[in-house]
Amino acid sequence: MSLRVKFILVILLVGILAGGGVYAQANLPNPYRPVENWAQLPSGIQWGQVISADPDSHGNIWVFHRSDPAILEFDPSGKLLKSFGAGMFVQAHGLTIDRAGNIWVTDAQGKDGKGQQVFKFSPAGEILMKLGKAGVAGSGEDTFNGPCDVAVAPNGDIFVADGHGGETNARIVRFSKDGKFVKAWGKKGSGPGEFDTPHSIAMDSKGRLFVADRGNNRIQIFDQDGKFIDQWKQFGRPSGIFISKDDTLYSVDSQSDEKTNPGFKRGIRIGSAKDGVVKAFVPDPSSDPQIALAEGVSVDAKGDIYAAGVSSMALHKFVKK
Repeated sequence: MSLRVKFILVILLVGILAGGGVYAQANLPNPYRPVENWAQLPSGIQWGQVISADPDSHGNIWVFHRSDPAILEFDPSGKLLKSFGAGMFVQAHGLTIDRAGNIWVTDAQGKDGKGQQVFKFSPAGEILMKLGKAGVAGSGEDTFNGPCDVAVAPNGDIFVADGHGGETNARIVRFSKDGKFVKAWGKKGSGPGEFDTPHSIAMDSKGRLFVADRGNNRIQIFDQDGKFIDQWKQFGRPSGIFISKDDTLYSVDSQSDEKTNPGFKRGIRIGSAKDGVVKAFVPDPSSDPQIALAEGVSVDAKGDIYAAGVSSMALHKFVKK
């Protein structure tokens, strides 16, 4: 066997073992099929840019989009149950549901005395908590600049992915369950613990934090004190991430192409938060470089995927074949 052939075989083996090489990902199965027009909007409500979706413990799906009313609740059949938040947000961004069923959202821009905040709502739409100063951008203990997403630990501690590229922040901010600042970590850069658009954040069953460091084409993993654990590039250029109760990791890629993150394609990668192996891939069906499938992703208890489309301006649903 020639040295050239041996070298090629070694490269392919490394890619397969890593679960994330270009060669390994080219042969990933797609076990899902789309369900068209699942969500039913009544007259008077139209989709804006859909940025986030998350299931609650009842199987209902909460959606955050850039139109009024901004927060929508659908039952498993796609029927709209509830809506609120009209006129409240400058740029709807992250959404998550905590264990008590409360809805957390982030407003990633500021204008006219609004925005640059994190809100906690009851399921009825009552505001329970606000973090940040309305309309004020900053990097202090009580201000944000581009808060993209929020995650809530089982003990109630709050973690905000703060920064959306450019001159905004590039950090993770931790608060106690009652909203008191605990600590922050990170800065603009590409090294371990540095960020370039921390676009989404999720927590696994061990309490580790997974951050979609989109501008650096990677997911970074930390403990809750900000200690760097690892970085994974095999999940593409992540705009949104979601970790289910069994530690399955879903990462939606809305930007990879030949120029941006070469070797990867847009779509949803599905793998393990335990070992980082990518096991499946739902490709982006759009061939238009300006219209991506989604920037947000979540999964319900049945394993159905909900993909929040910003440029496609739709909520997409995928079920197992």
